[in-house]
Amino acid sequence: MITLTVNGKKLNYSGDGDMPLLWYLREDANLQGTKFGCGIGECGACTVHIDGSAVRSCGVQMGDLNGVSVTTIEGLATNNELHAVQKAWIEEDVPQCGYCQTGQIMATVDLLKNFPNPTDEEIDNNHTNLCRCGTYDRIRKAIHRAAYLMKSED
Repeated sequence: MITLTVNGKKLNYSGDGDMPLLWYLREDANLQGTKFGCGIGECGACTVHIDGSAVRSCGVQMGDLNGVSVTTIEGLATNNELHAVQKAWIEEDVPQCGYCQTGQIMATVDLLKNFPNPTDEEIDNNHTNLCRCGTYDRIRKAIHRAAYLMKSED
């Protein structure tokens, strides 16, 4: 039996330990925000946080997750208040098709933990999620705005 916490809720899993976390979240936990993109951990559409760090959930097996805490896009807002990154995404009108945006947002939250006032070069080197619509300029603007919003909230 695997016990993990997803968005603050303790859950148990007794299925195949080789099942990717992505499919558990989408199929068993019914959390549809985490998206399937490439299935090999390259694109980042499936990014979630495991114990506070961004991880591409398609490459993580359930058998390796006993006792961990997982946060998905559905668990990012607190007390009905959007996270600063979510606010910045809306304010900068980042999404075009929107498919990859939940992974982009989750990766950005982790990026800003490590680089609270990132330069464009730090963003380029550390935010590696792919966007097939090419909204990278808006993503960069939203990351800078989120950094500013997060400083303002302190």
